[in-house]
Amino acid sequence: MQTITVEALKAKLDAGEKINLVDVREPHEHEAFNIGGILLPLGQVQSIQLDDIEDMKEEIIYIYCRSGNRSGQACLMLEPYGFKNVVNVSGGMLDWQAKFPG
Repeated sequence: MQTITVEALKAKLDAGEKINLVDVREPHEHEAFNIGGILLPLGQVQSIQLDDIEDMKEEIIYIYCRSGNRSGQACLMLEPYGFKNVVNVSGGMLDWQAKFPG
């Protein structure tokens, strides 16, 4: 599993790169604050409900959560299903909001 810092991810977003973002938090967390990712709660990943991201199997997918723990779990769960380019956003949205307030 690869990882990326919030600073490196923000630099990619700021540069206008087209990237695939997946948020594995719960709907209420996503609603409160998100950086534009597709909502796919960890529970759906665990039960292999992957229709929303099936077409991204060959692409790089940046997966984030609150702290980096659930997204790390999601990366490990997705790899056996052919998702070879999953990247965990270390520190998650807590780190993002601490470093980029407002």
